[in-house]
Amino acid sequence: MKWTLFAAALTAVGALAAPAQAAAETTLFVAPGGNDNNPGTQGAPLATIQKAVGLVAAGGTIAVRGGTYALSTNITIAKSGTASAPITLTAYAGEKVVIDGEALPYTPGAVGSTIPAAQRGAVHMEASYWRISGLEIIHGPYGVYCANCNNNVFERLSTHDNYETGFQLQNSSAGNQIVNLDSYNNRDPRKNGESADGLGIKEGGGDGNGFKMGGSGGTGPAAAHTVTNSVAFGNAAHGFTDNGNTGALVFSRSTAYQNTKTGFDVDGGSTSRLTGNLAVANKTAVALGSSTASGNSWNLGGTWTLAGTDPSTITGPRNADGSIRSSNFLVPANGQSVGAKL
Repeated sequence: MKWTLFAAALTAVGALAAPAQAAAETTLFVAPGGNDNNPGTQGAPLATIQKAVGLVAAGGTIAVRGGTYALSTNITIAKSGTASAPITLTAYAGEKVVIDGEALPYTPGAVGSTIPAAQRGAVHMEASYWRISGLEIIHGPYGVYCANCNNNVFERLSTHDNYETGFQLQNSSAGNQIVNLDSYNNRDPRKNGESADGLGIKEGGGDGNGFKMGGSGGTGPAAAHTVTNSVAFGNAAHGFTDNGNTGALVFSRSTAYQNTKTGFDVDGGSTSRLTGNLAVANKTAVALGSSTASGNSWNLGGTWTLAGTDPSTITGPRNADGSIRSSNFLVPANGQSVGAKL
């Protein structure tokens, strides 16, 4: 199981604009039972997200009505919005939208095979200035695969049970925000389950990590990433790893629990700064290398008992604002302000 949970604060997407009368106007609607020959109004919606992607202009919104969208080809996003007019792709009014990639190629691929770049992701994105929100993405050859993507916001996504990494961001990508992501049960049968991660921000192969933050063996770019108030638990490898990223990473108030390898693995060349993190029941709490750490559980010492360890307390539906249900999951029993507070 590859688990990644973000629990950062979320500002909800604003109200949708009035229904569009033509593709060039503000909002295009997609719905089960729609037709791609329709104008994309609320009363006459399109059938496919891909059609809406082709029609939407900078500043526009694609509003997806509830239902399951079974893909025959992956959703490819190659056009960009602008800094002043980003493009929004969102579930409409909190409705449950499921994008199912089970029928796509490489779900799964043959043992030892390589997934062609264009086939990576039920949602394959090479674009900037998008806001993508409220979607559940399952059974794809990767859930979301975003390469050379800049200044996007991804919020309230669930990427699970995919045949590679749930959410992968790579190549020359910068200025992206990933907020309130649930990524779990992603597994790659091509490599006996070894390759997939929950969240991969990286170059290089996967290993069953929760959060992978960089290039493999120093081959990727030196990139500065920040992870805060996040939880990685029950992963087959590390909870959090720099994966050879030589950039300045920041990990704060995050928790690594019951990961098979290291809770916080930052000895791959990064100059990470770790503050207020909690590592419990991992094979090793931290591999620090040249990184610095203060106020973390291993710095404070002693035995750390947790108030709650039952994941069912947090794995149900999120609150309306995108936050995870409040609980004592992985909270220190001694009340100290260390680790994530979901």
